[in-house]
Amino acid sequence: MSDGRPLRVEAGWNSGGCPAGLFARRSFLQGTAASVIGAAGGSVLDGDAALAAVASGDQASGGVIPFYGYHQAGITTAPQTIGAFASFDVTAADRRELRELFRALTARARFLTAGGTGPKAPPDAPPPDNGILGPGVVPDDLTITVALGASLFDDRYGLAARKPTQLKTMQPFRHDDLDPALSQGDLLLQVCAGHRDTTVHAMLDILAHTKGAMKQRWRFHCQRNPPRPTGIPRDWFGFKDGITNPDTTNTATMDKVVWVQPNTAEPAWTAGGTYQAVRIVHFHLEAWQKVPVAQQERIFGRRKISGAPMYAVSDDAPDTLDPVYTNDPQGLITPLNCHIRLANPQTPETASTSTILRRSYDYERSPDKDGDLDLGHVFCCFQRELDSYIAMQTRLEDETLVPYISPRGGGYFFALPGVRNDQDYYARALLT
Repeated sequence: MSDGRPLRVEAGWNSGGCPAGLFARRSFLQGTAASVIGAAGGSVLDGDAALAAVASGDQASGGVIPFYGYHQAGITTAPQTIGAFASFDVTAADRRELRELFRALTARARFLTAGGTGPKAPPDAPPPDNGILGPGVVPDDLTITVALGASLFDDRYGLAARKPTQLKTMQPFRHDDLDPALSQGDLLLQVCAGHRDTTVHAMLDILAHTKGAMKQRWRFHCQRNPPRPTGIPRDWFGFKDGITNPDTTNTATMDKVVWVQPNTAEPAWTAGGTYQAVRIVHFHLEAWQKVPVAQQERIFGRRKISGAPMYAVSDDAPDTLDPVYTNDPQGLITPLNCHIRLANPQTPETASTSTILRRSYDYERSPDKDGDLDLGHVFCCFQRELDSYIAMQTRLEDETLVPYISPRGGGYFFALPGVRNDQDYYARALLT
């Protein structure tokens, strides 16, 4: 990890990385350009090398998820086991430095997600990397997804007129207990990979190369539990989480539900991006453990063992069965105020606000400041219309799960369109 001092770059290092002159021609954030070059320009593992690492049985190397594209990776990508969410306040002095910040983020994300080796430091200089991942950076299915908060569009950088139409600061719902220290932010990084050392390494690397341009506001490291015994993973309540999701392989569905389209009321630069909602939800597990299973099932609206809808009584019923409410208008089988029925009541009036793309993770930070358990959920979802999520969460204000959860932070963000090629960078269309 660089300490910000210039490193002597060995010849040829920039093949596969960003052009050596890209940052050298600029004074990035009071002298950090050299450290950006030093780490961004490592010789990236090509596809054959990555495949060889996997074929050799090195499961910790994982695979390479393509960085370039019309959309960012980490949204419709199949969720990796480990996730991290970090929010930042941008401290760049002006729009020029803001642009350099996004160039630096692009260089780091491009290198880290591809994997490879960086330049060697002179004997009298500190190493350019901390070595957490060994002698080189392994790809490990890493994705780095960048999103912007409403506060970035204030008067600091002249971006107010270009703010996404629905982007706003998250206001507390009726039962929320939002902590300002765990809420909002100018910029959100979602970092996901196969192993935690990869996400920690990526976060440390990015922090080192953007120092002076953004300051961390809050961060959560989290995970997705393995299926127990099969099917969808379970959360800390013991219920299968995220059973109902749109088909991410269906382009038409994703265009309708997730991706902002061109020629709409949104600014032109937003096409290919999407609204992201993040909610940090604490679970009151000690109280939950005192609730009989039958009542827990009526609170969620699904069977605890199978994950199937309430009408399926067998423990072997598949969790892929769809809940059906047409023959249960009074909620005798699936209560009207249970979690899944309020999220999607299956009525014509709620149809347009009942589909979101969930990509949530579980966190554990025990003990908290009072010495108590602190386990919960980093709820994350993407949708073309932010109002879809807000309408859904408004319905959930009346759910019977309320006494057992405490939403404490998070925010609304706009996930940027993808980086198209090696001449592009995050937010280029916004800033030009």
